[in-house]
Amino acid sequence: MSTYPSYHTGRRALVTGAASGIGRAAAIKLAEAGAHVLAVDLNAQGLAALASEVPHVEPVTCDLSDLDALLALPKDVDILVNNAGIQTVSPIEDFPVERFELIMRVMLHAPWYLIRQTIPHMYEKGWGRIVNLSSAHGLRASEFKSAYVTAKHGLEGLSKVAALEGAPHGVNSVTVNPAYVRTPLVEKQIADQARTHGISEDEVVSKIMLDRVHVKRLIEPDEVGELVLFLTGPASASMSGTSYAIDGAWTAY
Repeated sequence: MSTYPSYHTGRRALVTGAASGIGRAAAIKLAEAGAHVLAVDLNAQGLAALASEVPHVEPVTCDLSDLDALLALPKDVDILVNNAGIQTVSPIEDFPVERFELIMRVMLHAPWYLIRQTIPHMYEKGWGRIVNLSSAHGLRASEFKSAYVTAKHGLEGLSKVAALEGAPHGVNSVTVNPAYVRTPLVEKQIADQARTHGISEDEVVSKIMLDRVHVKRLIEPDEVGELVLFLTGPASASMSGTSYAIDGAWTAY
């Protein structure tokens, strides 16, 4: 259970990509803390499972690449967690153009639209928290991930602008920057990287994913969810415009 149950009670939180991985963990942490969580994902089955297990979770099926569906999402939100993400591993010259555009829509454009349509409510309340799930790849680049790295670097800039504009209104915006987390997205990346590099999946984890990570382990989703909770809790009043790495010292130099 949360350390901050009274602080989050009565807050409305919207979490994207909530059916699995980091989004699911963040939704659970916030709901356990007393927030009413709007859990947004394209995976209706995963959302239904989450809502059946955790009180205070309202499933909202949405394709974040569909602008009309995005604009129809609830706007009376106190806490926004932009988490949804997809990945494609490919050299730039072979990268499918339509896949690049999709990654931009889901991982950069959708957060901008969601901030734009929820921040007026936060301003009116005089309080709001925006947590953008970036990545170590929002601070560093890697080969074969041009769309993902571009989107995450853009998200860093968007988060900082929201922090500057939101500060006079009691609204904070931050990014969370994990290294590789044990999620379905990462599991798929392992297989993709193995094909791209012509090596085994075990070698992908040890030689590629953990090569730059000094704490040699995959991160668990609950660890990131706990950080999201902290960044929306009572200690978060001056936490804005910054990036919070949870990356095993990947970006330490």
